[in-house]
Amino acid sequence: MSDFKGKVVAITGAGSGQGRALAQLLAKRGALVSLCDVNEAGLEETIKSLENSASHLSMPVDVSNSSSVDSWIAKTVEKFGRLDGGANWAGVIRVNPVVDETDENWDFVMNVNAKGVFNCIRAQLRVMKDGASIVSAASTDGQIGWPTFSAYCASKHAVIGLSRSAAKEHVGIRVNCVAPGCTDTPMMKDDTVENSDEIRAQVQKRKANPLEIVRVAAFLLSDEASFVTGAVYNVDGGWNC
Repeated sequence: MSDFKGKVVAITGAGSGQGRALAQLLAKRGALVSLCDVNEAGLEETIKSLENSASHLSMPVDVSNSSSVDSWIAKTVEKFGRLDGGANWAGVIRVNPVVDETDENWDFVMNVNAKGVFNCIRAQLRVMKDGASIVSAASTDGQIGWPTFSAYCASKHAVIGLSRSAAKEHVGIRVNCVAPGCTDTPMMKDDTVENSDEIRAQVQKRKANPLEIVRVAAFLLSDEASFVTGAVYNVDGGWNC
């Protein structure tokens, strides 16, 4: 189990699901976490659930807005003096066949999932020093195509390409992705996902618990993964294999 005592980690999408689970896990392991989400009520619930909650930072942030992201990262460094890790977990999903997809849905998904991760990685890299690590949530859908998931698939392909490019540019800062499969989170309560063929395609015929996903993210953020960069770790119950 990786020790994060005294490390500062910024986490997006921390108001629910995997982002909340990661915040709780890292705080339990000694990290100082800076959390953001557009869901202010969820964010408040998360921060209250953490050990030594007053030691951490939370801020409502729209990751698709670069100024908002930059302000959050600046306040993180102002409070803690540095940034050791970034975990970019904010994400959304819309489901439509390509021919029925709307400009509004496409832009919404791409602005949060692709541009949002870009805004965060850029801001994080600007303040990080050698030895830091960034992990972003991609998806099994970011490595294949899937019917009716065109915007989501495209956005997660973008996360992987962006992360690998950033990894190539920075020798001392590791940049990786976790690619979750179907996971028991609020985003996947929609019937179109709940009854998806994804579960039937997995070796393990079930959804993941969020903790099963974020333990891998914690490993990639830790010094134990010191020779891992530009990687995509599938955590999908054997779906994409």
